Amino acid sequence: MHKEYTVKEIIRETSNTQTYLFTGKIDYKPGQFIMLWFPNIGEKPFAVSHLKDNEFGITIECKGKFTKGICNIKKGTKVGIRGPYGNGFKIENNSIIVVGGLGMAPALPLIQKIKDSTIIQGARSKEFLLYKEDKNLIDTIAKNKNKIIYCTDDGSFGINGFTTNVLKDIINNKTKIVYTCGPEIMIKNVFDICEKNKVGCQASLERFMKCGIGVCGSCAVNDQLVCKDGPVFSSKQIRKLTELGKFARLKSGKKVPIKEYYGYRSK
Repeated sequence: MHKEYTVKEIIRETSNTQTYLFTGKIDYKPGQFIMLWFPNIGEKPFAVSHLKDNEFGITIECKGKFTKGICNIKKGTKVGIRGPYGNGFKIENNSIIVVGGLGMAPALPLIQKIKDSTIIQGARSKEFLLYKEDKNLIDTIAKNKNKIIYCTDDGSFGINGFTTNVLKDIINNKTKIVYTCGPEIMIKNVFDICEKNKVGCQASLERFMKCGIGVCGSCAVNDQLVCKDGPVFSSKQIRKLTELGKFARLKSGKKVPIKEYYGYRSK
């Protein structure tokens, strides 16, 4: 059953992303997801990006028909939420977190808990680096003795290049684990680097979800369900996912190349 929450605040993060904050408590572990229902729009899964004792929030990229509809709602709108669902991250300090684009949103609660670690954040350009000027995040990173390395595809901020290039340079035998969230092609490359260096990986995957509880099967990757077996998968699980970075399923259930999947999601 859905529980009712009210949109308390809307924060413009970048030109195409917004954070929606809700008042209330939620029993959420970093890496899990919730099913969010908006009146006259529908229901979709989202990761919680902001998490406090009596407040939580989600960050949405306004790109497709559904999310553009959400991005037009106002403060005070009532929504329905069920969950959280799925498996979250297992927290390990002295680790590396690799995030790309909107992948910073599901990684944020993890970053707030982890210590003595390095965050590698990438985006197309400076304007798409989520939370770069968020004072709470900056203070938390410093307090937990973490450091953050920025990468942009166009070189407009930080290192000119991909997150995976930085990962190759800093990963070593002292790295406890590598966490990754973001585009699936990046995730697959991160996993391959981890395998080469014999370092464990925990990856947050994304697929179309209808039910969120393992009934409809729409979020299948090989024989695994992202909603039930994930959305966070370990190296042991990922080794069996031959579709990772190659194939995904559309809303209809049709299997397509991963690039076609992301193209469909953006419409």
